[in-house]
Amino acid sequence: MPELPEVEVVRRGISRWATGRTVESVTVHDPRSLRRHALGAALDEPARLGSFTDALTHQRLLAPQRRGKFLWIPLRQGLMPAGAAAPATAAQPGSGTEPVGESLLIHLGMSGQVLIDEPSAPAQKHLKITLELGGEGSAPKQLRFIDQRIFGGMQISELVPSTHPSGSVPAAAVHIAPDPLEPGFDEETFFRALRRRKTGLKRALLDQGMISGIGNIYADEALWLARLHYLRSTQTITRAESARLLSGVKTVLLAALEAGGTSFDALYVNVNGASGYFSRSLNVYGQQGRPCPRCDTEVRRETFMNRGSHFCPKCQPGPRAARPPASGRP
Repeated sequence: MPELPEVEVVRRGISRWATGRTVESVTVHDPRSLRRHALGAALDEPARLGSFTDALTHQRLLAPQRRGKFLWIPLRQGLMPAGAAAPATAAQPGSGTEPVGESLLIHLGMSGQVLIDEPSAPAQKHLKITLELGGEGSAPKQLRFIDQRIFGGMQISELVPSTHPSGSVPAAAVHIAPDPLEPGFDEETFFRALRRRKTGLKRALLDQGMISGIGNIYADEALWLARLHYLRSTQTITRAESARLLSGVKTVLLAALEAGGTSFDALYVNVNGASGYFSRSLNVYGQQGRPCPRCDTEVRRETFMNRGSHFCPKCQPGPRAARPPASGRP
């Protein structure tokens, strides 16, 4: 599943090729990709399709935003006249929960892709939604949403005030915690949240309500960098260990972002269809049976949450097993 670096790569591509363009028309090739569309969730299929296309047609796409794995494009009605002032910023955090506009929220799911294509380009096999993009003085483009496994989708979601750097987030994403690359991410708040939890360290890293953007791959890599075992109790983490973990998280996310993300197959690509190559730099994820790059101990894989956890048993010693109760003596 795409994690923060992969979603950020897609966001940058949309920003370069689609910001400022106007949606001239919308074609929904598979209505299953609209199942999260809140404005039409209670409607029958034709009405739901109409709700989505009506809400999006003639909207101007503003600069795309991201928090963790969530990607959205704020919308503004119609074209901005030449010489007009920039759009007003959203209401500042704490000013209330009143909507401040609408956005196109894009869920990549397991296999979702966003491509910017020429209108003449052949349709992809799993093409689900096409947006025809126009713009004064610009050649027409298409924003295409492709999704082989149909776990992703698009929806229109109201924007509400938030601590996000843009000042707002989609209402459908208000439960998502800040991600570690946001300027306002608070390391002390994260440490205190860890200590309040009664769970394993990796499970906490995967909780998008605590820290967003981290999935299975980057959790394993960050824990290896921090020399911490994935089953370590969050209640035993020291402030220094928390800081070391966050340093590892940021290091691996930034390195993956520089490499264009992690691609193991053709499912994850950027808006131009190119794959990322961070998979060549993985230290433990998918490296079971190979020597640890740090100490040469064989990397292990253990089943975890219907997936796997990869770690070095020497660099990342596991928590001590609970001692059996002492037997009473007569």
